[in-house]
Amino acid sequence: MSGNFRNLFYLFGLCPALLVIYGNLQGGYFSLLNLFFTLVVLGALEWITPSNYSNKHSQKQAILPKIILFLHLAFQTAALISLFYGISNNLLSGVWILTAALSNGLNSGASAIVIAHEFIHQKNKIEQAFGKYLLFTAGNLYFFVDHLRVHHKWVATPKDHATARLGESLYMFFVRSAKGQFICSLDLEAERLQKLKLGRYSLGNYVVRQMLLQLVMLTILYFGLGYWAVLAWITQCVLANFMLEYVNYLEHYGLVRAENQRATEEHSWDSDKFISRFILVDLTRHADHHFYASKPFHTLNSHIKSPKLPSGYAGMFFVATIPVLWRKVMHPRIPKSSLGGN
Repeated sequence: MSGNFRNLFYLFGLCPALLVIYGNLQGGYFSLLNLFFTLVVLGALEWITPSNYSNKHSQKQAILPKIILFLHLAFQTAALISLFYGISNNLLSGVWILTAALSNGLNSGASAIVIAHEFIHQKNKIEQAFGKYLLFTAGNLYFFVDHLRVHHKWVATPKDHATARLGESLYMFFVRSAKGQFICSLDLEAERLQKLKLGRYSLGNYVVRQMLLQLVMLTILYFGLGYWAVLAWITQCVLANFMLEYVNYLEHYGLVRAENQRATEEHSWDSDKFISRFILVDLTRHADHHFYASKPFHTLNSHIKSPKLPSGYAGMFFVATIPVLWRKVMHPRIPKSSLGGN
């Protein structure tokens, strides 16, 4: 399979957004489409479909992967517009507003934040701005700061809030990680502004600015569409950020390195499962990303030495939500180098 042809598979990542938009415009049980498709259909398929370990890919400057990123941006915007269109025109009402918000939130976590991750790693300020916009649509306040300035520097060490500790449940990790990253990002921005002799918590502070933008959005929704729209926005933001932390949980769970040791392919969990690879634009080839953070997603490689998840990100979701099952599945796979003194 040629690298250019293989890039077409990344278009599968747009399916959840299409289902979200259709569900928002049809209402009722259709609003559950993306929840069922992503968590049940894709999750089940990942346990029975093979992995794709091929490192054959297209040129770094291939145009289709870049187009796909912008398609995700457009589809994320359309999904949210369709949500509020459905609410304003009574296509969605009552409990179906919440199910639609959950479907949107799942897409925001799997599309908006994942694509934002690609954009913010670019040196181009315009592309970084697109990444910030996508993070705004998912209600995230800290990822732009913490991921670039903390996570990549301190991954798999106690200094990284986004690295899950051995034995830590997904729920405990979600609270600790989100809180830690938020506080750390707020402080880092305050310190940066102080060095510039600017107000520590002025609008120049990315986290403060994001909080104010979220308040503006909530105000507009409340006076424009009412409290149901506000509840829908909050619901989709909370789920999107839970999915972000779920991915963080998978990516480095239980892996440890010394602070003076370079992050290697052994400090990230990889998955070469076809579905997660192409739905999530190769986010699952996470070891190579930490080796070379600026590499475009379609050029990331699989590493033989990296620890492998037994399934993809969709397939591992229900495993991760059951702590006893998670430990039974994952603990035998923890590399001996990370067990150390545990």
